[in-house]
Amino acid sequence: MIDLHLIGIGTGNPDHLTAQAVAAMNQADLILLPRKGQAKSDLIDLRREICAQVLTGPTRIVEFDLPVRGGPVRGNGATYLDDVNAWHDAIADAWQAQITQHLPGGGTLALLVWGDPSLYDSTLRIADRLSSAGVEITVRVVPGITSLQALTAAHAMPLNPLAGPVTITTGRLLRAHGWPAGADTIVVMLDSGGAFEGLQPQGITIWWGAYLGMAHEALEQGPLAQAGPRIALRRAELRARHGWIMDVYLMRRELADGA
Repeated sequence: MIDLHLIGIGTGNPDHLTAQAVAAMNQADLILLPRKGQAKSDLIDLRREICAQVLTGPTRIVEFDLPVRGGPVRGNGATYLDDVNAWHDAIADAWQAQITQHLPGGGTLALLVWGDPSLYDSTLRIADRLSSAGVEITVRVVPGITSLQALTAAHAMPLNPLAGPVTITTGRLLRAHGWPAGADTIVVMLDSGGAFEGLQPQGITIWWGAYLGMAHEALEQGPLAQAGPRIALRRAELRARHGWIMDVYLMRRELADGA
């Protein structure tokens, strides 16, 4: 039996860890750290730093190479979701191989999840694949600070207008379908870059952040017409400098009551 703890670790700042997260890490027999290639070495370096700061006992740390998304599935009539599902299958296989090698008799396994496992993260779906493959597993989730929370905190702003709703979407969907119908405030995640450039900017304000909670955190805000080009330029510069980027943004239309 594998007791799998999926631990939300925030956006890379060790101070984002909750006491519950620290306790769960120290209770684990094994923590798996995924390597995502040299271009994203900062990501595993942050996980290593977190482990070095909070682990006090004999918890083992094992690093493994995360399967790369994409490959031959594309171009054969496959959809975006087909690609992602094939990638998740490969990750589940990689997890199972590590479990077989390092926890052959069972035990407690911890995975450190950026932000929170419930918000635009597929770790829970990948864990379901292990169960479907016959691995005896129980799953426990430790919530973490999301990039959405880190963004609003960095800009010292409320997420929602007064008594108003918020729509959370992705850059791919914003690019394909435009501004969501009926929404006044939207949060855009997983944008490969510049989805907001397809919008008519009049009356829209944007709050953007990259590397939130990290030493090289970057922020921009303002009317979309003026801030959008600044963000696109800065994003390209940061990506070139670091080899990768994680960013998120909130956009709000002007409301009649000024809320």
